[in-house]
Amino acid sequence: MKKTIVVYGSTTGTCQEVAEQIAQKLGVSDVKNISDVDADMLADYDNLILGTSTWGSGELQDDWYDGVEMLKAADLSGKTIALFGVGDAEGYSDTFCGGMASLYEAVKDSGARLIGQVDASTYTYDDSESVVDGKFVGLAIDSSESEGKTENRVDEWIDGIKGEL
Repeated sequence: MKKTIVVYGSTTGTCQEVAEQIAQKLGVSDVKNISDVDADMLADYDNLILGTSTWGSGELQDDWYDGVEMLKAADLSGKTIALFGVGDAEGYSDTFCGGMASLYEAVKDSGARLIGQVDASTYTYDDSESVVDGKFVGLAIDSSESEGKTENRVDEWIDGIKGEL
Protein backbone atom coordinates (compact mmCIF):
# COMPACT_ATOMS: atom_id res chain seq x y z
CA MET A 1 0.00 0.00 0.00
CA LYS A 2 1.23 3.45 -0.90
CA LYS A 3 1.71 6.20 1.68
CA THR A 4 -1.70 6.86 3.26
CA ILE A 5 -3.15 9.34 5.75
CA VAL A 6 -6.54 9.31 7.46
CA VAL A 7 -7.88 12.82 8.11
CA TYR A 8 -11.02 13.49 10.12
CA GLY A 9 -13.09 16.26 11.67
CA SER A 10 -14.84 15.28 14.90
CA THR A 11 -16.67 17.21 17.59
CA THR A 12 -17.89 14.46 19.94
CA GLY A 13 -15.18 11.89 19.14
CA THR A 14 -17.32 9.51 17.10
CA CYS A 15 -15.75 10.38 13.75
CA GLN A 16 -12.30 10.25 15.35
CA GLU A 17 -13.06 6.74 16.64
CA VAL A 18 -14.11 5.62 13.16
CA ALA A 19 -10.97 7.23 11.65
CA GLU A 20 -8.76 5.39 14.13
CA GLN A 21 -10.61 2.12 13.46
CA ILE A 22 -10.10 2.53 9.70
CA ALA A 23 -6.42 3.37 10.16
CA GLN A 24 -5.82 0.43 12.48
CA LYS A 25 -7.50 -2.03 10.12
CA LEU A 26 -5.47 -0.68 7.18
CA GLY A 27 -2.22 -0.59 9.15
CA VAL A 28 -1.95 3.20 8.70
CA SER A 29 -0.12 5.13 11.41
CA ASP A 30 -0.88 8.66 10.17
CA VAL A 31 -4.25 9.78 11.58
CA LYS A 32 -4.83 13.53 11.96
CA ASN A 33 -7.57 16.00 12.76
CA ILE A 34 -8.06 18.30 9.77
CA SER A 35 -7.15 21.28 11.97
CA ASP A 36 -3.61 19.82 12.18
CA VAL A 37 -3.20 19.32 8.41
CA ASP A 38 -2.08 21.66 5.62
CA ALA A 39 -1.63 21.33 1.85
CA ASP A 40 2.12 20.72 2.16
CA MET A 41 1.46 17.77 4.45
CA LEU A 42 -1.10 16.28 2.04
CA ALA A 43 1.42 16.56 -0.79
CA ASP A 44 3.50 13.86 0.94
CA TYR A 45 0.76 11.23 0.62
CA ASP A 46 -0.50 9.14 -2.29
CA ASN A 47 -3.77 8.15 -0.57
CA LEU A 48 -6.10 10.36 1.42
CA ILE A 49 -8.93 8.93 3.50
CA LEU A 50 -11.09 11.86 4.55
CA GLY A 51 -13.93 11.76 7.06
CA THR A 52 -16.40 14.09 8.70
CA SER A 53 -19.33 13.98 11.04
CA THR A 54 -22.55 15.75 10.07
CA TRP A 55 -24.26 18.46 12.12
CA GLY A 56 -27.58 20.27 12.07
CA SER A 57 -29.30 20.09 8.73
CA GLY A 58 -26.53 18.22 6.91
CA GLU A 59 -23.70 20.60 7.82
CA LEU A 60 -20.02 19.82 7.66
CA GLN A 61 -18.14 19.41 10.95
CA ASP A 62 -16.67 22.79 12.05
CA ASP A 63 -12.97 21.89 11.72
CA TRP A 64 -13.53 21.07 8.05
CA TYR A 65 -14.65 24.55 6.89
CA ASP A 66 -11.07 25.78 6.50
CA GLY A 67 -10.03 22.27 5.54
CA VAL A 68 -12.37 22.22 2.54
CA GLU A 69 -10.86 25.47 1.26
CA MET A 70 -7.39 23.96 1.71
CA LEU A 71 -8.46 20.84 -0.24
CA LYS A 72 -9.79 22.97 -3.09
CA ALA A 73 -6.48 24.86 -3.30
CA ALA A 74 -4.24 21.77 -2.95
CA ASP A 75 -2.84 19.81 -5.87
CA LEU A 76 -4.64 16.49 -5.49
CA SER A 77 -4.11 15.25 -9.04
CA GLY A 78 -2.90 11.67 -9.17
CA LYS A 79 -3.92 10.92 -5.58
CA THR A 80 -6.45 8.31 -4.52
CA ILE A 81 -9.16 9.57 -2.17
CA ALA A 82 -11.72 7.63 -0.15
CA LEU A 83 -14.39 9.39 1.92
CA PHE A 84 -16.31 8.43 5.04
CA GLY A 85 -18.99 10.19 7.02
CA VAL A 86 -20.72 9.79 10.34
CA GLY A 87 -24.35 10.75 10.83
CA ASP A 88 -27.56 9.84 12.60
CA ALA A 89 -30.07 8.22 10.26
CA GLU A 90 -32.67 7.93 13.00
CA GLY A 91 -32.60 11.50 14.35
CA TYR A 92 -31.63 13.25 11.09
CA SER A 93 -33.04 10.91 8.49
CA ASP A 94 -33.53 13.70 5.92
CA THR A 95 -29.88 14.87 6.01
CA PHE A 96 -28.06 11.63 6.83
CA CYS A 97 -24.27 11.99 6.38
CA GLY A 98 -24.82 15.22 4.44
CA GLY A 99 -21.45 16.59 5.57
CA MET A 100 -19.68 14.00 3.43
CA ALA A 101 -21.20 15.69 0.35
CA SER A 102 -19.12 18.80 1.10
CA LEU A 103 -15.92 16.76 1.07
CA TYR A 104 -17.00 15.12 -2.18
CA GLU A 105 -17.70 18.50 -3.80
CA ALA A 106 -14.27 19.75 -2.71
CA VAL A 107 -12.36 16.86 -4.32
CA LYS A 108 -14.49 15.48 -7.17
CA ASP A 109 -12.92 17.68 -9.88
CA SER A 110 -9.41 17.73 -8.38
CA GLY A 111 -7.85 15.14 -10.68
CA ALA A 112 -7.80 12.60 -7.84
CA ARG A 113 -9.27 9.13 -8.22
CA LEU A 114 -12.25 8.65 -5.90
CA ILE A 115 -12.88 5.18 -4.52
CA GLY A 116 -15.06 3.56 -1.87
CA GLN A 117 -18.63 4.36 -2.90
CA VAL A 118 -21.23 2.35 -0.96
CA ASP A 119 -24.65 1.06 -2.03
CA ALA A 120 -27.19 3.35 -0.34
CA SER A 121 -29.95 0.74 -0.41
CA THR A 122 -28.37 -1.05 2.57
CA TYR A 123 -29.24 1.89 4.86
CA THR A 124 -32.51 3.16 6.31
CA TYR A 125 -32.81 6.95 5.91
CA ASP A 126 -35.02 9.43 4.03
CA ASP A 127 -32.53 11.61 2.14
CA SER A 128 -28.84 12.45 1.82
CA GLU A 129 -26.89 14.87 -0.34
CA SER A 130 -24.08 12.30 -0.15
CA VAL A 131 -25.89 9.88 -2.45
CA VAL A 132 -25.02 10.02 -6.15
CA ASP A 133 -26.56 7.50 -8.56
CA GLY A 134 -27.80 5.28 -5.73
CA LYS A 135 -24.48 5.16 -3.89
CA PHE A 136 -23.03 7.07 -1.00
CA VAL A 137 -19.91 8.90 -2.18
CA GLY A 138 -18.05 7.08 0.60
CA LEU A 139 -18.62 4.95 3.66
CA ALA A 140 -21.64 6.17 5.63
CA ILE A 141 -21.64 5.34 9.32
CA ASP A 142 -24.91 5.61 11.22
CA SER A 143 -24.08 6.57 14.81
CA SER A 144 -27.52 5.35 15.93
CA GLU A 145 -26.82 1.76 14.73
CA SER A 146 -25.37 -0.92 16.93
CA GLU A 147 -21.60 -1.15 17.08
CA GLY A 148 -21.61 -4.56 15.37
CA LYS A 149 -23.19 -3.13 12.25
CA THR A 150 -20.66 -0.28 12.17
CA GLU A 151 -17.71 -2.63 12.45
CA ASN A 152 -19.10 -4.84 9.67
CA ARG A 153 -19.62 -1.79 7.42
CA VAL A 154 -16.04 -0.63 8.07
CA ASP A 155 -14.64 -4.11 7.40
CA GLU A 156 -16.57 -4.51 4.13
CA TRP A 157 -15.54 -1.04 2.97
CA ILE A 158 -11.88 -1.66 3.76
CA ASP A 159 -12.00 -4.98 1.92
CA GLY A 160 -13.34 -3.07 -1.11
CA ILE A 161 -10.73 -0.29 -1.14
CA LYS A 162 -7.59 -1.97 0.20
CA GLY A 163 -6.44 -3.22 -3.19
CA GLU A 164 -6.77 0.27 -4.69
CA LEU A 165 -4.58 2.04 -2.13
